[in-house]
This record gives sequence, C-alpha cells and structure tokens, in this order.
Amino acid sequence: MRKKKFVLISIILIIAIIVSSLISLNLGVISISPSDVWKTIIGDGTDQQELVLFQFRLPGIILALLIGMGLAVSGAVLQSITQNELAEPGIIGINAGAGLSIVLFIYFFQQNITADSPISIFIMPVFALAGAFIAALLIYLLSWRNGISPIRLILVGIGVNAGFHAGLIIFQLKMDPPQDFRQVTVWLTGDIWSANWTFVYALLPWIILLIPLVIWKANTLNVMNLTDSVASSLGTKVERERLLLLLLAVALAGGASVAAGGGIAFLGLIAPHIARRIIGPMHQLMIPISALIGAFIVISADIVAENLFSPTTLPVGVIIALMSAPYFIYLLLKT
Repeated sequence: MRKKKFVLISIILIIAIIVSSLISLNLGVISISPSDVWKTIIGDGTDQQELVLFQFRLPGIILALLIGMGLAVSGAVLQSITQNELAEPGIIGINAGAGLSIVLFIYFFQQNITADSPISIFIMPVFALAGAFIAALLIYLLSWRNGISPIRLILVGIGVNAGFHAGLIIFQLKMDPPQDFRQVTVWLTGDIWSANWTFVYALLPWIILLIPLVIWKANTLNVMNLTDSVASSLGTKVERERLLLLLLAVALAGGASVAAGGGIAFLGLIAPHIARRIIGPMHQLMIPISALIGAFIVISADIVAENLFSPTTLPVGVIIALMSAPYFIYLLLKT
C-alpha cells in the first residue's frame, strides 16, 4: 500500500516539475509562447529563441532542479543523524563554511579568473566543498565528548555558523571593485548564478553519485532516527555511520548546491518535513520524495523570482525564505 502511494506521489511531483519547467521556459524578460517553445525545441525557432531557451533558460531550470534535490536530501540526512527536526545545512554552519570559501575564492582570484569561466566553475565546487568540510570538521571536533551528542552537534553548529558568517562579512566588505561586493551579496542571499551548461556539467556528477549513496544508506538512517543506545543495540556503529552520513550531507549541500545556488536557507528543513508528512519516516521512500519536493520548490520559487517584478529579478533564496519562514516558526513553536 505504501509503495503504491509512493509511486502515485512521485508521478504527481514529476508532473508538477515538468509543468513548472515548461512555464519557466515560457516566462521571462523575453516571453516565448508555448507554441514557439515547441517550434524551437524541434528546430524551427528563431536564433534569438534558440539562444534564450537553450543557453539561458534550460540550463537554469536544470540547475534549479539539481540544487533543490541536493539541499533537500542533505537536510533529510542531517535531521536523521542529529535526531532534530530543525536541522538543515543553513542552520548548522555547512552553508556558511562553503560560502566563506567561495567568498575567499572571489576575493583572492577573481581578478585573474572570471566568475563564469569554465576553470572558475569547476574550481568553485571544490572550494565550497573544502569550506563545508572544514565547517563539518570543526563542528564534529567541538561536539565530541566521549561520543557525539545530537543536541551538542546542533548547538555547536549554530555557533560555527555565526563565526563563519562573521568572517564572510569581513572579506565581503573588503572587496573591490563594488561589482564583486554586489555579486557576492546576491549570491549569499541564494541565487542561481552563472546558469550555463558548464555549471550543469560541474554539478550533475555530484548529485548523480551522492543521492544514490544516501538512498543506499536508508536503513542506517532509519536506525539513526532512534536513540543512539537503541541503534547500538541493533548492531549499528553509531559514530562511524554518523560521520559518514555527515560527510555525504556536507558534500551534497556544500560542494554541490551552495557553489551553484548560494546560501538558500530553509529548503533543507521544509522539504524533508513535507515528505515525511505525506509518505512517512522510512528513508527508502522519504529521500526520493524529499528530492522531488526540493526540486519543485526551487523551480517554482525561481519562476516567481524571475517574473514577480520583471524586468528586475529577485534572488531565489528570498522567495524560498518567504515561503519557508512561517513553517520554520511553526516547527520551532511545536518543538
């Protein structure tokens, strides 16, 4: 019965994602009708329509979907290993660590490498991953006291998050020319920048490799939802598994999603919660649904961000925060 429900919900979400993607192809500063979109896809469009669809909108849509999937799955993993429903990459410092590394990269190297150059695009996820891993290492070491307490992990993560944000602001204020400052400010708010095929190629392998690995560890995540003592009694090596799963969450959020989408907050919080409510806590089912929900939220928010005040665009992170903040407050009061 649950598997039938899983298939039905998956089909509904996939249809919703496809419809949202088609709407995104139509709307924008240059509006293209559905019939013209179809003509362009089959090769009968104008040069301008082909440029807009294939070089700007389509890679932007794919990036939005990949970022949403990565952050949602990362949040699901963090909530399980910390046994805390309020855990997500932006709250416990992973996004801030990745963001600080990207800011340092821009601060020291952008005079020599442009932001949208292929070298920059492939190096940025590496810098983001390094920063996210440093943040995770600090959190893990500072949380260790005869083992890792999930509550201590969250509290230390919040402190590390504040520290990295302070460093990030210092280097951001030192940036010159002002164009770099504005670019970083928008990116830190959460923005799908440099939406081109090179960024898609840089991000896609991370998502294709890491999400199946997380699904493969679904049984471990189910056990980790219980107390540490129960998990240990069931034969799980709690500390080793928690570290491994933390690294997977860090790689998904820091190395992959933050490098392309900036500091998108709350997505890793609400997507797993929605998935858990509609499909249940079993991670074999919940993780794929979380990924689809995350993808749908980001592509929907991107449509609003691009068109609400057109031709001016908003950072997609602002729209997601507006959508998610009330739900976060509700969860906080409930918890």
